[in-house]
Amino acid sequence: MSASLTPGIPELLTPRLRLRGWREDDRAPFAAQNADAETMRYLGGPMTREASDAYLDRTLRHWAEDRCGKWAVELTESGAFVGALGLQRMRFEAPFPCAAGIEIAWRMGRAHWGRGYATEAARAAVAFGFGTLGISDILAFTVPANRASRAVMERLGMHLDGEFDHPLLPEDSPLRRHVLYRLAQG
Repeated sequence: MSASLTPGIPELLTPRLRLRGWREDDRAPFAAQNADAETMRYLGGPMTREASDAYLDRTLRHWAEDRCGKWAVELTESGAFVGALGLQRMRFEAPFPCAAGIEIAWRMGRAHWGRGYATEAARAAVAFGFGTLGISDILAFTVPANRASRAVMERLGMHLDGEFDHPLLPEDSPLRRHVLYRLAQG
C-alpha cells in the first residue's frame, strides 16, 4: 500500500465500501478503468494513461481548493479498487440555477457494474454534502442515453430538472446534450 496522495480527506464507510483518499497505487487501476471504451462511452471515450493521471491530479486539487472532490472507492472486504465517486464544484458557467454549484459524479469499473455500488457510495457522499458541507442542493447530469447513471440518480431521490447543452463540449459532439437532475436537502 502506498502513501496517501490526499491526506486529511474524510473517509466514508458504507456496508460494503470505503470511500477514501487517493494513493499512488490507485493510478494504475484507475487508468485501466479510464482506458476501457465501454466504461468511458458517455464520458468522452477512452483515456490514455497520461490523461487519466492528469484527471486524477485535478481531482486532488479539487479536494485542496474546495473541501470536496472524488474519493477512491474500494471494497471493504478485499480492498479492490472499484472506481471514483464524489462531490465536486462545477467548473463551467451553468446555464441553469444552482445554489451551491456542487455536482455528484462517479465512474465505476465495468467489473463492478450492476451491484449497487454507485448508489451505495453516492448515498454516503450525499449525506456528507448535506451534513458536513452544509450545501443546500446537489446536481447530477449525464447524456440522455446513459440509463444506468440516470437510474442511480433516481434511486438517490434526485428529480429530473431539465436538459442543457454542456458548454465544455463542442457543438457537434454527440455527448453535448445532457439531462440535469437535482436533489435538495430536507
